[in-house]
Amino acid sequence: MTVLFYAAIFVFLLICVLLSLVILIQESKSMGLGASFGGDPGESVFGTSTAAVLKKFTAYLAILFMISCVLLSIWSGGMNKASKRPSVQVEEMER
Repeated sequence: MTVLFYAAIFVFLLICVLLSLVILIQESKSMGLGASFGGDPGESVFGTSTAAVLKKFTAYLAILFMISCVLLSIWSGGMNKASKRPSVQVEEMER
């Protein structure tokens, strides 16, 4: 179960990095991070609707980020409750 939890944390961190990069790549008033890669505002990998594609991708990543935050919070809270539960040991009495 812990392997699956750590895999979910890895996916969450991957979503965080992707979301950060997509936000930084978006064009702003001063051209954003896309200008540092030598990009011309007229040129685009996704065609003429790059801004629309990046906005949709950012929205989807943000939704995934929020859902994974809630799920990991609930999951880690459940793991803490399970680890703090007192263990009951039953011993048999000899007659």
